[in-house]
Amino acid sequence: MGEIKVTSQEGSINLAVISASIKKSSQIENYLLYLHPLIIIMERIFAKSTLRTYWKKHSDSEQYLKTWYDTAMSSEWRTPNDVKQTYINASNLKDNRIVFNIKGNSYRLVAKFNFEKRWFFIRFIGTHGEYDKIDVNTV
Repeated sequence: MGEIKVTSQEGSINLAVISASIKKSSQIENYLLYLHPLIIIMERIFAKSTLRTYWKKHSDSEQYLKTWYDTAMSSEWRTPNDVKQTYINASNLKDNRIVFNIKGNSYRLVAKFNFEKRWFFIRFIGTHGEYDKIDVNTV
């Protein structure tokens, strides 16, 4: 189970998302579009459990992914260029997807951003070799 933090002028609430019923981030995006009239300001949507699951299998990536997570959660990114100022080696793709090099390019992380609403989803994390086998524009 993950959580979505929703912030309004009146305060914050956490919405639980049951992973069994919403398996793909695209389904979550559609669900949020349905809820959109109820949401005033969305700060970030992020599943740290995705990173945790990955670093349990690839322990050498743990500290690097934790650092990326902490940086992403504390940043005030409003454009792809803001991300590039923080991560100069990040690659901007179409549809507000950004590729991050993790651990000196040993791993790649692809995130899809909605800068207006200030949320992002991890679309892919894997080794450089695994990354070469995917289409980053559709993953």
